[in-house]
Amino acid sequence: MTVEAVETMDGWSCLHDFRKVDWKAWKQARPSERQEAIEQFVTMLEEWEAVENKKEGSHALYRAIGHKGDFMLMILRPSFADIAEVETRLNKTKLAEYLIPTHSYTSIVELAKYRPDTDGIKQEELPEIQARLKPILPKWEYMNFYPMSRKREGDQNWYTLEKSIRSKLLYEHSLTGRKYEGKVKQFITGSIGLDRFEWGVTLFAHDALQFKKIVYEMRFDEATSKYGDFDDFYIGHILEKEKIAAFLEV
Repeated sequence: MTVEAVETMDGWSCLHDFRKVDWKAWKQARPSERQEAIEQFVTMLEEWEAVENKKEGSHALYRAIGHKGDFMLMILRPSFADIAEVETRLNKTKLAEYLIPTHSYTSIVELAKYRPDTDGIKQEELPEIQARLKPILPKWEYMNFYPMSRKREGDQNWYTLEKSIRSKLLYEHSLTGRKYEGKVKQFITGSIGLDRFEWGVTLFAHDALQFKKIVYEMRFDEATSKYGDFDDFYIGHILEKEKIAAFLEV
């Protein structure tokens, strides 16, 4: 039996970057050095904002909650070469001398193409699809990130299911997500061949409780209950540019 793969529509490259502050070293730094580091970091964020205003990329900066990091970054750019430039620029800042990388995840904004093109119109060229493939990330109160894969274990093998069955399961799964419209915004990034898991899921909400509710309810969808495999979850609270100095104050 040959199982048909699903074509994907791919957009901007993505990096999730998590870092801890070396608070001991930061406290021991001279006040002038700390001030310079903060000003340099804010300048870099302003450069990112200029890129976002031109719709040539996007970013989100959050204060990670828990011991998995202090800074929680999501960066979107047209290519991985651009992502590498952003990462290098960050690493060269003075603040980076006091930051310890704790985790990263590499992927690409992705939409599955379960329906064929019609009337000679390519779906990925439609304005509404382009907006989803090259999104401007919301600056909502909370952000949640987790990677996931589809199971390949015995009878629970996603990749041996017929395309029509996968399509049906994902449609039913999407109906659960639609209940949270206006409460949760979701971005799917594909990472097959790029990182350990197969997809990254990033959620934004004004109320962190909505993360618990939507993920719990989705656990009962067959696409998840039978075929979902998850890694750690990361949650953060928004860190505005104007509040960075206060966050790093010692």
